[in-house]
Parts: sequence; structure tokens; C-alpha cells
Amino acid sequence: MHYKLLYIVVFFVLCSCKSDEQELYLFTSFREPATEGLMLTYSEDGYHWKDLDGPFLKPTIGNDSIMRDPSITRDKNGTYHLVWTTEWRGGNGFGYANSKDLVHWSTEKYIPVMEHEPEVVNVWAPELFYDDEADRFIIIWASTIPNRFEKGEEEEKNNHRMYYTTTKDFITFTETKLFLDPGFSVIDAVIVKRAKNDYVLVLKDNTRPMRNLKVAFANNPLGPYKNISEPFTDFLSEGPTVVFTNEEWLIYYDNYGAKNYKAVATQNFKEFRDVSDSIQLPKGHKHGTITTIDKSILQGVLEKEHK
Repeated sequence: MHYKLLYIVVFFVLCSCKSDEQELYLFTSFREPATEGLMLTYSEDGYHWKDLDGPFLKPTIGNDSIMRDPSITRDKNGTYHLVWTTEWRGGNGFGYANSKDLVHWSTEKYIPVMEHEPEVVNVWAPELFYDDEADRFIIIWASTIPNRFEKGEEEEKNNHRMYYTTTKDFITFTETKLFLDPGFSVIDAVIVKRAKNDYVLVLKDNTRPMRNLKVAFANNPLGPYKNISEPFTDFLSEGPTVVFTNEEWLIYYDNYGAKNYKAVATQNFKEFRDVSDSIQLPKGHKHGTITTIDKSILQGVLEKEHK
């Protein structure tokens, strides 16, 4: 017990030496086989991540009762909202829950966003984006509807496009619409706001020859996104998330072909610098998203962790 208490004391001493305005970072994750639930890590600099003793939310909904691709964001009142993949195939929605402290969670809810498409194969990697200009949440995800779109080498059940819905309260949702059809199979898209009327979309080209990450640009979070770039990552990479730190953007991604995690830094989303040697992540970390966390919230998580 003594070393656990010492760990907490040391952490708070370090935090007290820093500015109250400093933001800490929170990175969601999951572990294979994806039945354990929500895992969390935190960082003071956006590069070095410390594991928190999860799981914090065990998945209980969906046909497979799994949690993959957990995406989290915090609203203007400080409540965390979480969405995640609940099935590999066969589902028509995703999971949702919220929490004020990351310890106590609401009842899990299944959001059937593709129930109007009886042939839908999957709903993968829902991603949350808070649109502060319109005070709403945008949720985007990848789904396959066989024989709906042109394809290359992909099978009909692996030819994804991105869809979206919006909500202000996670109770009422707008009609599901097509978000992105770039002319090829696409998954794992992430919206990034650089400034008003200036948005970047980081996406995975999921075609068999590519399976790597690219970027596109728009003046509205809902697009249309244009000028899709050449890939900036290796073959067999996915699951991007983006954080702004030290006056530049870091794009983390799962470099699953080589079975490692990597990151690049960029200031303009046109030139990318590999900074993988400068990051540190817990063993087994799988892709999620990054948001911010107050020291007081992290204190509560650590206190529960070490009881």
C-alpha cells in the first residue's frame, strides 16, 4: 500500500509545480481480444503516455459485446462522451456512454444509425467530433453496403464509405447521410479543425494496394473534402488520431503491418516528420482518440486505481 500512496503523492507534487492552465492529455485504447473494454492512458506532453489501470467500461451491448476503436470527446460542460465499435460484422450501429469522471458511466446505449439499410455489412470505428461553430456533435463511421459503389480489388463486403449523423444531446440524431465517397474504399476518418472554415480529414485508403493514411481538406466539417493527398504512412497502417502540442500537430496511428505504433508531426498537413522514436506508449495499446483531461479528473481516476 505504501508505494501506491507514494505514487499518488509524487504525481500531485509534479502537477502542482505546473501551471493550472496546463492541459493534460487522455488517450483511449482497447486491448485484444476487445472484450475487456475501455483502456485509458494519459500524458503531460502528448508524447509520453502512462497507462491507467483499466478497464473503465466493460462492453455489454451489440451482438459481439466488444469494444474497439473507442472515440472520446468532452463537451463544454465537462462531460465525456464515448462511442465505439460493437461488432465486426452484422450490426447496424455503435455503442455510446457518457461520464463526468471516467469512473462512473451511464448505461450503455446502442445507436442503430444504419437500420434503414437492411444490407449493411458493418458499422466500423465511429469517430466523435465536437463542432463548436454549430454547438453539435458530428459522428462519422465506415459502412459497407454491397453493390452500392464502384470498387477496385475489394470484395463487395469490404468496399467501405464514410457516413455521418449529428446530435446535440445523444438522444435525438439527424438522418444518416453519406459523408465521404472518394471513389475508393475508405475507413478510419478523423476530422481536425485548424481554424474557422479550415478543416482537415485524416483517412485510411482501405483499398487492397494501399491500406495507408492520407489527408483531405474542406472549409466545413461536413465537407466536401477535396485534394486527397498521397499516403504519408506505410502500407498496413490505420486508426489515426490527432493532437496539437508544441505548435504542431501529431498524428498517431497503428502501424499494424509491422506490429508497432507510430507518429508523425506536421505543421501544414503537407509535410510530415516521423517522430516515432520520441513517443512512448503502454504495451498492447490499440488505437483510440486523444482528448484533454483536467488534473482533478485524473486525480479521481488515480485514487480509484490505487485503492
